[in-house]
Amino acid sequence: MKPRFDNTYAALPERFYSRQKPEPVSSPSTIVVNEPLARRLGFDPQWLKTEEGAEFGVGNRLLEGSDPIAMVYAGHQFGNWVPRLGDGRALLLGEVVDEEGERFDIQLKGSGRTPYSRRGDGRAPLGPVVREYLISEAMAAMGVPTTRALMAATTGESVFRETRLPGGVLVRVASSHIRIGTFEYFASQRDTEALQLLIDYVIDRHYPDLAGATPIDLLRRVAEQQAELVAQWQLLGFIHGVMNTDNMLLSGETIDYGPCAFMNEYDPATVYSSIDRQGRYAFGNQPFITQWNISRLAHAFLALPDGEELLDDAQKVVDDVRDLFRDAYGRGMAKKLGIAEFQESDWPLIEDLLELMYETGSDYTLTFRGLTRLATSDDSDSDGSDPEASDDDLAKLTTLPDEFDPWIERWQARQTEEPANNPLFIPRNHLVEAAIDDAVEREDFSTFFDLLDVVKTPYDERSDWADFARPPKPDERVQATFCGT
Repeated sequence: MKPRFDNTYAALPERFYSRQKPEPVSSPSTIVVNEPLARRLGFDPQWLKTEEGAEFGVGNRLLEGSDPIAMVYAGHQFGNWVPRLGDGRALLLGEVVDEEGERFDIQLKGSGRTPYSRRGDGRAPLGPVVREYLISEAMAAMGVPTTRALMAATTGESVFRETRLPGGVLVRVASSHIRIGTFEYFASQRDTEALQLLIDYVIDRHYPDLAGATPIDLLRRVAEQQAELVAQWQLLGFIHGVMNTDNMLLSGETIDYGPCAFMNEYDPATVYSSIDRQGRYAFGNQPFITQWNISRLAHAFLALPDGEELLDDAQKVVDDVRDLFRDAYGRGMAKKLGIAEFQESDWPLIEDLLELMYETGSDYTLTFRGLTRLATSDDSDSDGSDPEASDDDLAKLTTLPDEFDPWIERWQARQTEEPANNPLFIPRNHLVEAAIDDAVEREDFSTFFDLLDVVKTPYDERSDWADFARPPKPDERVQATFCGT
């Protein structure tokens, strides 16, 4: 049971990529296989767990039909222009088509040097592999468009960062790996032929309903997708950490789970990324950065031969991004509050709740879960606890402080029969770090598997999982996260 490859990106001119084979490793071993995803893509999950499967998972063994390439792109990193980046530690093995006709990239992350590695080793430490597997699968379980993890494996070799670390490889699945930075690269090269080819390719692959449309139509669709995506991040308290243009996909999926994290207590200024020293990508800035990134895509389109004629329409799309985000965020917040149809008059209710959470230092996820408990309880106190389950750990965790009582009265007057929809379990940073520490320091993956089971069912209420819902204690707090390069 092997997948059927159909490699359309590798059929583009060779200036779009470099052909490159993975660098072999000494002693690969499979850590985990995403069995439902494997079956969907045509892989035998049991085979992926074998020695041969592990060799595939690190790049030692190539499957028939795969055509490994490293994609070239550029990007703005923390606002600074870098004219040539590319896949420095990743290889696109090829594309597979599932039984429903959907096309997916299969990519190795951590498979060795490429022409774009610059001075890097092209490898991935095990920690970032564990982090990306956990968080990408949690995001998928919460319904956020995201790249996925097919499997993860150890290499049997060490990589060197600040210290010697075990190496790992992630097999990543994405609708594609075409980035805003891919367009920026060809625009900066004044390669208008490649730019038009790329526009046509993205429309054909991702937005076939736009066949024959203008670049502005594509720009607007991407703007809509990005606004919807980042609104979902905001609704979940997710901080990406590196919203560079080379990390924003034209497909509208979340990619590159490096220094990302979920917020504990609500604070728009929250930053976890160790490299975001100025707070450019703080939680509250993510909507504004979305608009900035779309402006960079618009600027790339202006390099087309008729670019000057596109200027006014492109500016209109960029100007509209904030309204697109506001609409998506408002609709999403209505669902979190159990309001059937969002109205403009609901903004004060939303804004007052966020201000109240900030003033009281309330946990973001547990506050909304407390509202879910209130909305679904037939006989509950105003503080959010069920009187028949007052000793229940989860009820205590989701009990809202007395300061919320006046706001709750306003909310209950507005609430409809629509159920409030909020996760209880997220991959909290201290839990992810515990899973990483056990895997890296002790070669113990039991903590990883326990957390994975939890985050795959984020809405289920299980009292025996209460520890996974708790915010970190003061000595458990993780202040900084790292990208792994």
